[in-house]
Amino acid sequence: MKKKLLTLLLGTSLVMGLAACGGGDDDTSKDKDNGGTDTTETASAGDAQKIYDQKCSSCHGGDLKGGMGPDLTKVGSRYSKDEILDILKNGKSGGMPANVVTGDDADKVADWLAAKK
Repeated sequence: MKKKLLTLLLGTSLVMGLAACGGGDDDTSKDKDNGGTDTTETASAGDAQKIYDQKCSSCHGGDLKGGMGPDLTKVGSRYSKDEILDILKNGKSGGMPANVVTGDDADKVADWLAAKK
């Protein structure tokens, strides 16, 4: 009985942890304000903060000052946009998972973060 309870608790913790760091399957193709119908809306350059808030802030903090993940307030002084894109694509040892942000969204976030100096 204790073994089953422990397994259940560990499994739940793992799933919750993955969801918090972008492991969840977000369906952003649905516009909730439009009755749940599909839209072709894409993020503009001004949406990098919004993408960060949705995908990154749970680990790096809403203020970029870190949490589980490192402080990103001056990440642009350490990494170029291309290096940040590489980290977003491939992850980084020590806890940063790969592909948390992808495609055009990754490009926008990398550009936005590279400006943080």
